Amino acid sequence: MTTKPKIAIIEDDREIRDLLKDYLFRNDFRVEPCDGGAAYDRFRATYGEPDLIVLDLMLPGEDGLSICRRIRSASRVPIIILTAKGEEIDRIIGLELGADDYIAKPFSPRELLARIRAILRRCEPPPQTRKRVQVLDLVIDLDARSVESLGRGPIELTSGEFDLFACLLSHPGRVLSRDQLMDWTRGRKPETFDRSIDVQLSRLRKKIEADGQTLIRTVRNAGYVLSQPVKEL
Repeated sequence: MTTKPKIAIIEDDREIRDLLKDYLFRNDFRVEPCDGGAAYDRFRATYGEPDLIVLDLMLPGEDGLSICRRIRSASRVPIIILTAKGEEIDRIIGLELGADDYIAKPFSPRELLARIRAILRRCEPPPQTRKRVQVLDLVIDLDARSVESLGRGPIELTSGEFDLFACLLSHPGRVLSRDQLMDWTRGRKPETFDRSIDVQLSRLRKKIEADGQTLIRTVRNAGYVLSQPVKEL
C-alpha cells in the first residue's frame, strides 16, 4: 500500500483504545478510535471506509455482533473481533456473521499487529498478471481475490473465506486438516476445540455450492478436501 493503512478500533474501554491507538500508530498505521457503532458510522460517513476494523463484541448499546452484521451486509472490509477469553459462542457467531479473524482478551498488541498485517497483506492490490482458475461453474481470480459463477454472477466472500477457498484450490483432491488450514491461512496453530475453520467453511459452502453441487467434502476425523478438479485459465 502506498499510504498508511487506516484501522478503525471499535472498543468502549478507553484504556484499550488508547493503548491500541498508540501502538498501531508507532507501527505506521492511521488509527481511528471509536467508542461504539454510532462513532464508527460518523467516522465512515466523513472519511470513508477503513482498511480494516478491530471490533470488540462486548459493547454497551449496540453490541459488536449487531455492528458486525450490518457492516458485513454492505461491505467486505476485513474485521477482526475481540472476544472475552473462553466465550466460544460469541466467537463462532461473529465468524458466522462474516468476521475474518478473532483474538481473545487479554491479548498481546504484538499478536494483534501480526494478525492485522497478515490480513492486509492478503488484501493488497493484485499485480498486472493474474492467475485465474475454474472449478465447476466458478471462475476464481486468485490475485484479484474474486469469485464469479458463470450462472449466478459474482459471489462475495470475506477475506477469511477466500483464504480458505484459495488454500483448498491449491491442493485439489488432498485432505487438509483443521491445523493445516489454520496454519496456512492465519499463520498460527488452533486453540483446543477451536472450530472457527468449521464455521467459515460452512459459510463458504453455502455461498459457492449451488443446488446439488459438492465442492468441499468433509472427511471425518481428518479434515476437508476440494473434491472437484481445478482448471487453470
